[in-house]
This record gives sequence, C-alpha cells and structure tokens, in this order.
Amino acid sequence: MKHLNKFLLATLCILSFSTAQAQDDNNPWALGLGINVVDFFPTGEDAPLGGYFDEFVNSGDHWNILPGISRLTIARNIGAGFYFEAAGSVNKIDKYGDEGWDGLTYYGLDGTFNYSFRNDANAGWFDPVLGVGGGYTWIDEEGVATLDGTVGFNFWLSDHFAFNIQTIYKHDFEDNPVRSHWQHVAGIKFALGGKDSDGDGIYDKDDECPEVPGLEQFNGCPDSDGDGIEDRNDECPNEAGLPQFNGCPDTDGDGVPDPKDECPTVAGLESMNGCPDADGDGVKDSDDECPNEAGPKENNGCPWQDRDNDGVLDKDDECPDVAGTAANNGCPEPTVEVIEELNEYSRTILFDLDKATIREESKETLQAIADIMKEYPQTIFHIGGHTDSTGSDSYNLKLSKERAASVREFLITAGIPANRMTSEGYGESQPIATNKTAKGRQENRRVEISLDKDKEMKKSATEDTTDM
Repeated sequence: MKHLNKFLLATLCILSFSTAQAQDDNNPWALGLGINVVDFFPTGEDAPLGGYFDEFVNSGDHWNILPGISRLTIARNIGAGFYFEAAGSVNKIDKYGDEGWDGLTYYGLDGTFNYSFRNDANAGWFDPVLGVGGGYTWIDEEGVATLDGTVGFNFWLSDHFAFNIQTIYKHDFEDNPVRSHWQHVAGIKFALGGKDSDGDGIYDKDDECPEVPGLEQFNGCPDSDGDGIEDRNDECPNEAGLPQFNGCPDTDGDGVPDPKDECPTVAGLESMNGCPDADGDGVKDSDDECPNEAGPKENNGCPWQDRDNDGVLDKDDECPDVAGTAANNGCPEPTVEVIEELNEYSRTILFDLDKATIREESKETLQAIADIMKEYPQTIFHIGGHTDSTGSDSYNLKLSKERAASVREFLITAGIPANRMTSEGYGESQPIATNKTAKGRQENRRVEISLDKDKEMKKSATEDTTDM
C-alpha cells in the first residue's frame, strides 16, 4: 500500500501540471478516473491459463480488483478523430488464472493512440473507440514492455463529462512472470482545456468575437437588442429592428428607418424623409403653414390667395377683403383727394371763443371725419392745430395744442384707436393766409388732418424687424 500511495501522488502531480499547461496553450484535454480489473486467464496460454476469450467474464474466479480509484488517464486530442491517451494504473494480484498468488502489487504505465468514431465532441453521446499502443507493467520488482490494443466506449452525458468502459489487451513478448493479460476499465472522463475568454460557453478558437460574450448561433458574437441581427452587422445594435433596415427600427411603419426618419413617430413619405404631407403639395406638414390646403413651397405650403386682388397675398394682407397697397400691408391708404376731403370737414370745426371746447354744431362734422378714417384702419393720421397772430405766441401755441388734442379725443370716442392718431399745436407759425385781414385770420384759425409720415415709417420698420 505504501507503493500505491506514492504512485497515486506522483500520477496526480503529473496530470495536474499537464492539464494546467494544456489549458494555457488552448488545447483540448480529458482527465479520466476509474477502476481497473486485471485478468490473466483468457490469454491463450497453457495451464493454469485458458484459451483466448475463454471464461472472459469470469469475475469470481479470475478477476483481480483493487477497491477505489485505481486508474488515472490524461488524453489530448490530435485531430481528425484521433487522440493520445496516457494511463497509470495500480492493482493487487491475488489470482493468476486458476492459481492464487500472494497479493503481488501491479503497476502499469501505458500510452495508446486512439480513434474516436464520434469524431467531434459535439456529434452525439455515443463514442466507440479503438486504439493501439504500448506500455510497461510491473508485478512487484519484475517489469516488462507490452504491446497494447484497446476497444472501448465513451458515453458523453454533456460536452465535458462522460462515462467510460474499456478493455485492453496487453501482450508480453518475453518469458516473464508478468505475462500477457487483459485489463478491463470503468470510470469517468472530464473534458478539459479550451480557452473561453468572454465566458460565453464558446471556445476562443471557434468564437468570432472572443472578447465579448455572445450567442452560439452567431459564432460567439453578441446580439444586444435581441432582434436576430448580430451587433457587428446591426446599424442600431441597442434598438431592436428589422433585417431590411440592417437592424434599425421603423417605429411608425412608413418604410423609412428611424435614424433616417425626421418624423419617426408619424407615418410619412420617403421623399419627405419620413414626414407626412397631408395635402400633397410637396411641403412636409411640419413646415406647411396650411397643412390641409395645397400650396407652393414659396408660400410655405399655403395656396396663392388674394381675395381683394391688391397684389398682397391674404396671408400677408391685414385687410384681405379690401384692396390696399403693399406699403400698407394690403390695407388702403388715403389718397390726396381723401385728405383734402378730411380737411374740408376739419376747417369747419368751431370752438368756443378762446377755448378748446368743440361747439355742438361741429360734432356732426367730426363724426363724418371719423367715418372716413375708419375706411383706412392701418393709417396713422396727424391732427394739427393752428391759430392767427392775434395774441401772444405762447398763448396761441397753447391754444392750438389744446384744440388739436380736443379733436383727437372726440375721434377716439367715435371709435378711432388712439394709436392711430397723433396731435400737435403749431400756434401762429404756419399761416395759410394773411393775418392783416379778418378773412385771412379766419383761414389761419383751423384744424388740419394729414398722414403721420414719421409714425408710418416707424411702424413699417418695426414690422420689418418682426418679420426677420
């Protein structure tokens, strides 16, 4: 038993070192553990032995068995179904054919070249094996070289674990007490070796993406979004998509993949980069100011409409039903004749003596002025007050301002927006007749209405800035 312990320890150290080296070199290996039976009887020898295969399974009379693990093997795949297996075994010989021996110690070291009919570790669970090789066997101090032939079966319960049975014939060419014999084996095998850097269960030699965990159907490459398209061929590896779009999704189902779709959640047209064009005018709805009315691109998708035929499109026309001018945003501007008409009315406005109070009989005239102004809703009018030269300059200037303001206030109450009128007094500084006669002074005492050009220019400038 002392020799047995030394043998097992040495064998385990050799196997452990070999296995570690094999794994580092990325080679497939297999480690086997089992029991062995030694039988000298059915070897074709003279008595006390029998003929070949005579009483081949007579375990009770002829088999020598050492309880416990009594055989260790290590195997390395060579390729094309071939592998080399080295084995170490130990036994205790109590039976030599029909004779009894006095518990001699048996050691065996063998190496065989084997062929697996399974050919591939992934090709099924049933694995018949044939092999040939040689070895050296000792019984106590006597040793002899042998020619070995083997037949066996591996039953693979998984890719890395198998149950093994095997029969080996060891032929001795010398006249030695060891003699030719049969060795029967039963045990288990563990497939070792094979590097799997990313831990995905696919060896690096078969893994096309050895540094990234992947799937067997993609030869070890990943499919992060699970859409059936491996990441390296997937233009959208983190979003499940369709094969026709190289793995990218089409959320709105319009035939335009999301990365190229400017409106990915709304079905649209390929010609519009995936955006809709409800009115079919060639302007996508997001840029179309009239998405349900066909119109040209130059008009932001709105139809060409100019109801009042004034040359200003309805969309820009602040007075779309009344002909006007482009300068006044499509609204009408008062002509010289209109201004003259307003002034004919305004010159008849009467005030109380030396006061800004409008006399009752002039209110009908002012209402007529308001009605004319309402026809020009975008025009800013200026109301100017004037006096004759009677009295001081300061008094005349103050009175003219108050009378102009009084007219403006009346027109506001008549419905004219305050922001469309300005007023100012000019006193006696702008006479239209001589102040030397009563008739001339009467003409100089007046209210005049004109266009406020400064206000119009400022309004136009503000609108232009807003448009920009």
